[in-house]
Amino acid sequence: MSLKKWNRLSSNVVFQNRYWSYNLDKFQIGKSFVGEYHYVHTIGSTLIIPITADGKIILVNQYRYLVNRESIEFPCGGVKDDLAIIDNAKIELQEETGFDSNQLIKIGEFAPYNGVSDEICHVFTATDLFHSPKKSDITEEFEILYLTNDQIEEAISSNKIWDGMTLAAWSLAKKNL
Repeated sequence: MSLKKWNRLSSNVVFQNRYWSYNLDKFQIGKSFVGEYHYVHTIGSTLIIPITADGKIILVNQYRYLVNRESIEFPCGGVKDDLAIIDNAKIELQEETGFDSNQLIKIGEFAPYNGVSDEICHVFTATDLFHSPKKSDITEEFEILYLTNDQIEEAISSNKIWDGMTLAAWSLAKKNL
């Protein structure tokens, strides 16, 4: 079965900031149906699964304003305009954990919220870590956690890790760790 493709008739930016834009498209399906689609456009994001020499995995605990609670997550952030995806991943790793990596390997990608955003999240593992702190934004404060695979699985089972991007990335990574 072949699904009907939507034909974009126009696209307008309604609002824009340095992280994303709110867009409104007009589209057509077939010869008669015309509709509107509202969505968030981003350049994408990078998520890093840092692995220490002794096999622990680094996660960060941070406050999330929209849900008014702390969240245990892998380091992650939006791709900046002027950066290659891998360079963005290195900067996010430095800002959120204080580490850099000599071995960043892309293991996959996913769409975090494909009904609302066109964002693609690029997932990396990072090994051969070394200290290289980079100052983060004033809105970002991190508690660094070093967990084993079993501790991550337990935190997921007990709903201590509930962030969707972290859950999706873990499903890509755990078979290789």
